[in-house]
Amino acid sequence: MSAADGADALKSAEVRSLFADLADHPILILAVSGGPDSTALLVLAARWRKARKRGPRLVAVTVDHGLRPEARREALAVKRLARSLGVAHRTLRWTGRKPSTGLQEAARNARYRLLAGAARGVKARHILTAHTLDDQAETVLFRLLRGSGLAGLSGMTRQAVMPSVGAKDLWLIRPLLDVPKSRLIATAKAEGADFSDDPSNRDPRFARPRLRALAPALAAEGLTANRLALLAKRVLRAEHALMQALVEAQGRLAPEPWPEQGPVAIPAVEFSRLPQEIALRLLGWVVNRIGNEGPVELGKLEALHGALAASSGSVRFRRTLAGAVVTRSGERLVIERAPARRTRAASNRP
Repeated sequence: MSAADGADALKSAEVRSLFADLADHPILILAVSGGPDSTALLVLAARWRKARKRGPRLVAVTVDHGLRPEARREALAVKRLARSLGVAHRTLRWTGRKPSTGLQEAARNARYRLLAGAARGVKARHILTAHTLDDQAETVLFRLLRGSGLAGLSGMTRQAVMPSVGAKDLWLIRPLLDVPKSRLIATAKAEGADFSDDPSNRDPRFARPRLRALAPALAAEGLTANRLALLAKRVLRAEHALMQALVEAQGRLAPEPWPEQGPVAIPAVEFSRLPQEIALRLLGWVVNRIGNEGPVELGKLEALHGALAASSGSVRFRRTLAGAVVTRSGERLVIERAPARRTRAASNRP
């Protein structure tokens, strides 16, 4: 969902603004695949660091997924570029068998896992990726088509916990999230930095390339990348307000600390008087913490909440969701860990 051609390269003042809040971090990992966006990230971060007397050490990391024969050559090109810019570089490889289905998701998970390992290897806590305004627009559209709730439609954030198992102490930073892809391409070209072209970005077997193919028709109707990204910002603003209301409701109706497996008791009448969105979120919050099969799916959470609201307060209510049991008995709504499932062997014993 790229903007029109002819965009200008990023100016020095813009670059300083993009990286200003990162100046005090000792080390920054740059995720650089060799495509235009991440190549621009490498060039811009190096330019920003060079202009400063003091600042973070930069380490560029390229992940070779082993899916294309060109990947090794592209990683070497990134290494040469990084060296010319005075930036350290490492190439990491995703080894082992590759899944026949869900390949892109598996590759994404492997990439984050390897990046997290690289960060730990140099004692870094911040990993920069080259997600752009166009990526934000695609994310919002992708989630909209899949029936996401408000949280999903808020898109990506500039800073988030690293989405990798065991990496909750690492941060993913997206400094280019408000920058159109066209300006990054212009920047890379202006700096004389060559970049690669991954044909999988146009492969119609995958959802995002199909969405990109729709971009011109959607833009003609007014649904541009800028407008989708603006929608994400507006939804995120609403998300912050809803989270504040949720925290207030949780502190009032279900104050912590909670036992690890529950039970967590909530006054049923007061819960029923909460705005529906806050009640849903509070219920989901507790289920995710107490259950062991999460994260809870929004549709299933909505179904449980609807059944709870429709049931009579005088009738005992009991449902299981995401490894938690939700029970209403009398004046209390209780959430606790569901009992362990019996194995087939145990259930067949005489």
